Amino acid sequence: MTVADRGRAALYQAESMVRGLFEHAQRAPGRAVDVCGIALTLPPEARFASLESVQRYVDDALRVLGRPAEVRVRARAGVAGAHYEPVPPVIAVPTGAGGAWALRETVVLHEVTHHVVAVTAAPERSVAPHGPEFASAHVDVLRAVMGPEAGLALEVVYRECGVPLR
Repeated sequence: MTVADRGRAALYQAESMVRGLFEHAQRAPGRAVDVCGIALTLPPEARFASLESVQRYVDDALRVLGRPAEVRVRARAGVAGAHYEPVPPVIAVPTGAGGAWALRETVVLHEVTHHVVAVTAAPERSVAPHGPEFASAHVDVLRAVMGPEAGLALEVVYRECGVPLR
């Protein structure tokens, strides 16, 4: 396993933990959770019923981030994961049986973050798909779109899992 693979695995593990925090907050009184000793009230996490609702959400999130709504959302075969394609900008999410796990706000914002990094990175710089620039941008995206508590939860869990930030 390469260093990049270990970093990607830690990032995905951390994001899985954050999704668990949002699920726990859904059942917790007042939506309060403990994130590594920090008491946070997490906002509700949006769940999507269709590609059209994901598309509307992506368009809105990009507007909040000050980016043109230029990303198309499409269905992805299989259920293993969502992904981002930079040219032309596309977010693919699984929609079939078993793919509902990806039709949630934190997963969609992960893919939106790939777009944000792709359009802001200097063309001469190679940026690791899940490296420190991505992780830091993902914290910023959650903070801007979902709120400061969501961004803080992701940042704390990234740090606890050893995910390097910019």
